[in-house]
Amino acid sequence: MTNSQSSPLEAALKANGVDLLHYFQRRVVSEAAADLLAETMLTAWQREKDHPTDAEAGRRWLFGIASNVLRNDVRSRRRRYRLANKLRTMLGTPADSQGADDGVEVRDAVQRLDPEPRELIRLVHWEGFSIIDAGQILGISASTARGRYQRAKEQLREALEPDDSPTQGRCSATLPQVDPRFLPIDGDPR
Repeated sequence: MTNSQSSPLEAALKANGVDLLHYFQRRVVSEAAADLLAETMLTAWQREKDHPTDAEAGRRWLFGIASNVLRNDVRSRRRRYRLANKLRTMLGTPADSQGADDGVEVRDAVQRLDPEPRELIRLVHWEGFSIIDAGQILGISASTARGRYQRAKEQLREALEPDDSPTQGRCSATLPQVDPRFLPIDGDPR
């Protein structure tokens, strides 16, 4: 093959590289996104013979590889954090608490979903895939993807309801009821 001709995989990587990078940037810190993209490309090249000839199927194939790379990265990070926490405990150093949320309600609500529906929502709404295509990327049937998508939408709707809604009382983040007898009256600090 001459330099002027590119393989179908090379063309697919050029066409989808930016989208794959954005896929990772939405899920991990920016510094790790480029590494995950590189690992995705390496895996794609290693499996070049499996690359579909259809452009859209090739795009789904690449995002499927990216999804697996991300899952492996998450598992690796969990192992590292567990080991670090175990070492802190052994050394008597308290583990750092989770950082404050960035304040974006929708991202927080999506993050609280179970991992599979969370990734399904992200693939559909952040990456622009259809529910069926997202299901294919995740390795689940179209009917399963539709059902999980509907349940995830319902959970998000409940999580994003305004504070004065009747379901607000069910939210675990609401403040406890305080007996008015224990509140200060007319400036009396008690």
